[in-house]
Amino acid sequence: MRRIFVGDIQGCREPLERLLAAVAFVPGSDRLHPVGDLVNKGPDSPGTLDLLIRLGAEPVLGNHDLHWLARGRAAPHHRDWLQAQPIVRLFPDLVLVHAGLHPKWDDAHLAALPAGDTNYAVNVRYCDADGNQPPDDWPPPGPPYRPWDDFYTGSRRVIFGHWARRGLVVRPQCLGLDTGCVYGGKLSAWIAEEDRIVQVDGWHRP
Repeated sequence: MRRIFVGDIQGCREPLERLLAAVAFVPGSDRLHPVGDLVNKGPDSPGTLDLLIRLGAEPVLGNHDLHWLARGRAAPHHRDWLQAQPIVRLFPDLVLVHAGLHPKWDDAHLAALPAGDTNYAVNVRYCDADGNQPPDDWPPPGPPYRPWDDFYTGSRRVIFGHWARRGLVVRPQCLGLDTGCVYGGKLSAWIAEEDRIVQVDGWHRP
């Protein structure tokens, strides 16, 4: 069994299909774990969801997924599937979350994340040592704000997305996989059991 984590897809079904071919994904054997933002900006959100459902994907939800649901744009079977997905997934060695974690959240908190913390988990980029976020993320805020993972001290490595401007992030405590697929960048995967990153070209607007 391999766990294959995939960066922000954003409705770009065709790059996802190419990425799955590049990693030689085996349905029923490999496990597919997208980092959220499965839908919205790209050309084929419904097709992306159909593919993920067919492959038995186990994602977390991102801010764009939640917005898509809130606007009532999902077909009933897509809505039901999305609503069944969590905000955080815990593995013995890893945490999967869309954007990031508050520095004071421990394993017990993550195992039963309160609904009031959803917005933080799907949106945070910068924070201070106490977890406070700046008023804006762009342009980059100055001190005391730094990328959230500078303050992360948990034992599990965090796999996240959400931060296309930052690009691929490879640090001992975290791995960021949003490499701007929907903006003409790359769609990235990390194969955990092989500690290997695979990338394909993202979506290019006609």
